[in-house]
Amino acid sequence: MIIESRELWLAATNTYVVAPEAGGFAVVIDAPPDPEAVVGLLAKHELTPVALLLTHGHIDHMGGAGGVVTATGVDAFLHPDDDFLVQDPVAILRSMFGIVVETDEFDPPEFRPLDDKTVLSLAGFDFQVVHTPGHTPGHCCFVLEDEGIMFSGDQLFAGSIGRTDLPGGSYPQLMESMRTRVLAYPDDTEVLPGHGPRTTLGLERRTNPFLQDL
Repeated sequence: MIIESRELWLAATNTYVVAPEAGGFAVVIDAPPDPEAVVGLLAKHELTPVALLLTHGHIDHMGGAGGVVTATGVDAFLHPDDDFLVQDPVAILRSMFGIVVETDEFDPPEFRPLDDKTVLSLAGFDFQVVHTPGHTPGHCCFVLEDEGIMFSGDQLFAGSIGRTDLPGGSYPQLMESMRTRVLAYPDDTEVLPGHGPRTTLGLERRTNPFLQDL
């Protein structure tokens, strides 16, 4: 099994390529505004992508989606509750980082909708879609239950959680998602977040200061 990540763009966002083996099919999770690097990560292992799964609609996770779709022809998936975020990605860039630009570089593709509690069978894996609103209304985690892996996006980090001060964010909602959805998985579940290093649910349950009262 191949899970390779690379930190991309100014937010050091983790993009992940997931495949059973080199030379086969793969799934890409999140596409920062550096689509050439995402495509290069696939080429490194001679992988053919079958889908792009987006944890949420913030520009540091979906700004390269249009480029990846154009380069590879795959479908991109996003929860429809985040559609409002991708309609004006430049405005989101300004609210997140204070950067003012005039560009069509981040034009999003057409998205296929993600549905909570569904399973996407892709590249030989079963990706469980877990809707975890709070960081954004449509934020989703993707879980490979048989492999004990969770791609947590900006829901949960090593020692921290996602910010909730951006449009559509809600701290109470994020913590409810954490309590009822994320922490429902076993402690040995490996967490691969949207930023920073990997961790496990058990370690975060014991040491993450935001989870102590859950």
